[in-house]
Amino acid sequence: MTRDALEKIRIETLLRRALEFGEMSVHLQPQVEACSGRLVGAEALIRWNNPELGSVPPSRFIPLAEESGLIIPLGAWVLRETCRQVMRWQAGGFDLPQVSVNLSVKQLERPDFVDMLLQILNETGIEPSRLKLEITESVVMGVEDAFTLLDRLRRIGISLALDDFGTGYSSLSYLKMLPVQQLKIDRSFVTGIGCNPEDEAIIKSVMALARSLDFEVVAEGVETLEQAAFLNAEGCHQLQGWLHGRALAPADFRARWLALK
Repeated sequence: MTRDALEKIRIETLLRRALEFGEMSVHLQPQVEACSGRLVGAEALIRWNNPELGSVPPSRFIPLAEESGLIIPLGAWVLRETCRQVMRWQAGGFDLPQVSVNLSVKQLERPDFVDMLLQILNETGIEPSRLKLEITESVVMGVEDAFTLLDRLRRIGISLALDDFGTGYSSLSYLKMLPVQQLKIDRSFVTGIGCNPEDEAIIKSVMALARSLDFEVVAEGVETLEQAAFLNAEGCHQLQGWLHGRALAPADFRARWLALK
């Protein structure tokens, strides 16, 4: 226990200096149209490369950032850097239609969150419709008056997606009132395609629900052609996963998709 506690303190200390020392970067994973494979967006994913620790996986430092409150400056940096990157690409002749950024409950709880977001939009010049914010069911349930806040974001023109759908305690009465446009099917269900009838049944149910409520659906963790074909046949709109590309640094992402044009 003492060793774990000391390691936690060490990582937190290094994490506090990571932004200042330029150790953080944003990588992007493509989101493609299911029926054509056309690039329609990307999800921004933070990466940390520390001289002492090496490449630190998000699963190791994001929970610590949440717990310590460091997720606030980290989250703001990711939002700003992602929007800047999209606009740098645009200036260079490469247009990414939309980019997704994950939000934590700590960020949405901040009373100045919307003002901070508006400032980033103004600074970077990105159109609000090109930014999609991804939230989980637990975030919606954990934020006081979440519906009012999300509705305010939607009125600005920002798209909203419900991430990891089906893994939490979904309330359909809440779902019909949320101003979201997308549901993201969790990778844990996608993995079962072709080998687990229960997972396939869940995906079909999510698709039927989405059609009824007029939501788009994005499937995460798509790694095989069989999974892609199943999802496309069920009417899934977008696919994300290793089949169409891992998360890449901006220069590599741009080069890959320009080469595929």
